[in-house]
Amino acid sequence: MNLKVLLPYRIFAQKADVSQIVAETGAGSLGVLPHRLDCVAALVPGLLSYATPADGTVYLAVAEGVLVKSGADVLVSVRHAIGGADLRDLHATVQREFLAIDARALQVRTAVAKMESALLGRIAEFQHGR
Repeated sequence: MNLKVLLPYRIFAQKADVSQIVAETGAGSLGVLPHRLDCVAALVPGLLSYATPADGTVYLAVAEGVLVKSGADVLVSVRHAIGGADLRDLHATVQREFLAIDARALQVRTAVAKMESALLGRIAEFQHGR
């Protein structure tokens, strides 16, 4: 099989000669082998693994997304993906990345709240005849 992992802004991974893929869905693990029927699956945050003769088993941490198998091609489109050779290293990297994402999200929410407050203040001034 040919595997392509897509992020919104780039191709994260592209592998040929993939013998198996395992991904997490809302209903549990989904295994994809070369002769499996074509399918579409919604992915939940978790691990995606694939195996090739050259690389062995490779693990990726992925955010929610979608997996599409069509013939020999498997496309995985996710918002975030992190690769790692060792599961322990991957776990530590995921923790660091998600803490950074949470910190950025908090900064964005704070900035939006300040803008909303300023906008409401301007609207109140405008309504009172200024």
